[in-house]
Amino acid sequence: MTTDLRPDIRLVAAHPNWAESRVNRRLAEAARALPRVELLDLYGRYPDYAIDVPREQAALADKRLLVLLHPVHWYALPALAKLWIDEVFSHGWAYGHDGTALQGKDFWLVASTGGPAESYRPEGYNRFGFEAFLPPLVQTANLCGMRFLPPQVIHGAHRLDEAALEAEVARFTARLATYPDWPDIDACRDGCWADVPAADR
Repeated sequence: MTTDLRPDIRLVAAHPNWAESRVNRRLAEAARALPRVELLDLYGRYPDYAIDVPREQAALADKRLLVLLHPVHWYALPALAKLWIDEVFSHGWAYGHDGTALQGKDFWLVASTGGPAESYRPEGYNRFGFEAFLPPLVQTANLCGMRFLPPQVIHGAHRLDEAALEAEVARFTARLATYPDWPDIDACRDGCWADVPAADR
């Protein structure tokens, strides 16, 4: 069991409208109560999309785990979350020559979908399992030398009943509180950092 409760987890919460959120808002509120977690409300801090890159990079320096919490928008990240990765995970800092700032850290995705789990099947209207939409994030983590942990995906967010929502919040907070002492973490592949030439950016 982890006993060091200094903030070693950076949680980037990306929801464009918290007032309309059921799942992400509850998860963010629960995370705020944990002393190990430093939470960034991405849309609250950067409503103009002008990301303070040095500030964000400095905030990750002493963290062991990066958590990305968001609803799925068109099978991907909300726009500001994608921009945050584009700008903060810069060449020469997160990847490429001398870009080793994230090497050895862990990356955990926690996402909610509007569609139910059965919609993410070949016979469902989304046609693919949810894992089919993960390779860009998995490879982003990999290229930066980060270990991509098994995501927590909460399907059917709009129709989730209270008991199911409470169970997801409990699972989420338990994972945060006990990181890195997860029974399945050793099976995760370490990131494979690569020296990407500047000409290939």
